Amino acid sequence: MAGVTIKNLTKRFGNVIAVNNVSLEVKDREFLVLLGPSGCGKTTTLRCIAGLDTPDEGEIYIGDRLVNDLAPKDRNVAMVFQSYALYPHMTVFDNIAFPLKMKKLPMSEIEKKVKEVAEFLKISHLLNRKPGQLSGGEKQRVALGRAIVRNPDVFLMDEPLSNLDAKLRIYMRAELKRLQKELGVTTIYVTHDQVEAMTMADKIAIMNQGVLQQVGTAFEVFNNPSNLFVAGFIGSPPMNFINCTLKEENGSYYLDAGAFTVSISASLGKIISEKASSSEIILGVRPEDVIIEEKPVAKNLIRAEVYVTEPMGSEIVIDLKVNNEIIKVKTLKEFKLNIGDEVWIRFSEDKIHIFDRKTEKTIV
Repeated sequence: MAGVTIKNLTKRFGNVIAVNNVSLEVKDREFLVLLGPSGCGKTTTLRCIAGLDTPDEGEIYIGDRLVNDLAPKDRNVAMVFQSYALYPHMTVFDNIAFPLKMKKLPMSEIEKKVKEVAEFLKISHLLNRKPGQLSGGEKQRVALGRAIVRNPDVFLMDEPLSNLDAKLRIYMRAELKRLQKELGVTTIYVTHDQVEAMTMADKIAIMNQGVLQQVGTAFEVFNNPSNLFVAGFIGSPPMNFINCTLKEENGSYYLDAGAFTVSISASLGKIISEKASSSEIILGVRPEDVIIEEKPVAKNLIRAEVYVTEPMGSEIVIDLKVNNEIIKVKTLKEFKLNIGDEVWIRFSEDKIHIFDRKTEKTIV
């Protein structure tokens, strides 16, 4: 087994910089997810590691080996594609056996390895079928089997669950995570689905426009986002962002959003004034951290109007209108609210995030 190290990787397609000076370390046996919107450079990064694309700059190491000049077949990596890439004319047995036949292993050894992998993946009963006779989940397992049977140093997975229905996707997420831990193979997994990333990854690397934005655990990127993009990309519904101006009167600090103000402690006010490039900042608060009251029971509450409610079974998402601002609230509490009802909200200071409006970097 081996880790993967990427140093200053850059890949261009004409005038487009698909991957821009990315450096990343994936430890041995770690499950790292490359996460970001379509076109952010995550698949290109994966293809460079696999050897399917050639970097313009930078170095890629698998274990201690520099692999930039190695052919894909010599890197000892196995790639699982979004489309499964199974041979339609071959049986499941032959699809899984294909990489072993290419190595010209004895047939007895091939049969032994294929049967072991099929048993491990619970697809022994499918070995004589062809891909056209399989469901999406079964095809996915066959594609995984073909990757596992090679005993690679690294698994590379490019959105392998995106073609499955929602229920099967949830099941396969758990199965993939279990398989990776049992096999102990370093895995780099590409997705644009943040729920997949949060539930599966040991570490998440978030990309945008070819640039690596933040690397951390699910807890770290959710609770301590490095910038406005990460804060808005992680979380469902996404974080509320409100343009504010930091103001101070007689030693008391508050955030002026125009439609309302939010009082903050002197210590927080001083941190913002010291770190921000100007008094223009962005207040961020996650929907689950907005506290909603049906009556004005305390000071410093913000009056809001119910714009729409979205019941989701175990929780409810409420869109509130504060003048022209829409603020989303996610709560487990049952509120009997109708469109147009008046409510009040407040934010806990220890739950808010502050971003520099100019640089979009996190201040608090």
